[in-house]
Amino acid sequence: IISAIKENLCSNEFSSVLGILNGTCNFILTKMTEEGSDFAPVLQEAQELGYAEADPTFDIEGIDTAHKISLLSALCFGTTVDFEQVYTEGISNITATDIQFAEQMGYKIKLLAIGKNLGDEIEVRVHPTMLPGSYQLAEINGVFNAVRLNGDFVGPTLLYGSGAGMDATASAVMGDVMAISRDIPSGARSRIPIMGYAADQIKSLPIKAMSEIISHYYLRFTTIDQPGVLAKIAGCLGRHNISIQSMIQPECHTADSIPIVLMTHAAKEADVATALTEIETLDIISQPTCLIRVEHDLD
Repeated sequence: IISAIKENLCSNEFSSVLGILNGTCNFILTKMTEEGSDFAPVLQEAQELGYAEADPTFDIEGIDTAHKISLLSALCFGTTVDFEQVYTEGISNITATDIQFAEQMGYKIKLLAIGKNLGDEIEVRVHPTMLPGSYQLAEINGVFNAVRLNGDFVGPTLLYGSGAGMDATASAVMGDVMAISRDIPSGARSRIPIMGYAADQIKSLPIKAMSEIISHYYLRFTTIDQPGVLAKIAGCLGRHNISIQSMIQPECHTADSIPIVLMTHAAKEADVATALTEIETLDIISQPTCLIRVEHDLD
């Protein structure tokens, strides 16, 4: 993918780069989706198969993916990217329950890396994301990775391949070794600038604050079973400019609590955070609320 951006597609101005960049996380989420399993046993299986490290934190908390999208965004947008400013959220809090609700609503949950060029600033973030099930990225399963680029000439382009395991790693390392060795006979240090752009052409675009991001949101509330619960939640959301697009309230639930699942229209992250802080103080809430962002516009 790096070579493709720097060479084959170098005539393009990219508006976005999005991807599933960690085979370990994608394996775990795929197994949870296909088998209805919880996170912990699937992580253990991934470790037994060699897809996850003994300490899997770097993978499952999104850190590996954040490093990769930082590099890809820098290459695509010709700018420096401060890794410390990249919002990073992993998959360790994703539950089989939320995957099932996502499927009911026509979505799949993926750990998505997002880079968008907004002109005078960029978005660079990593978090679990609900994607419509019909999207190509939603259909990337197992240990496979994929990167979706959108260039002004080439349009949307998807690159796909294995992203975990010793063979995929060995192939990537040897590709770099061979690229270096091909420069040696000509005495060239590098035929192509390391970041794809001449040093004096690299910009320094700010990363848009996460609080300013606009997204749709999946919200799962766990509440006590009593009249007026939904009205209180909806009222609080409305006061913070958040409107409800759809709702699921299962008939079967435990005697002392009920799940209420909402999908919102597009809303500002800061407004959603403020509303949830207020809702969490209500005496009707029995467990922390689950929030998953939803992406429809990949360009």
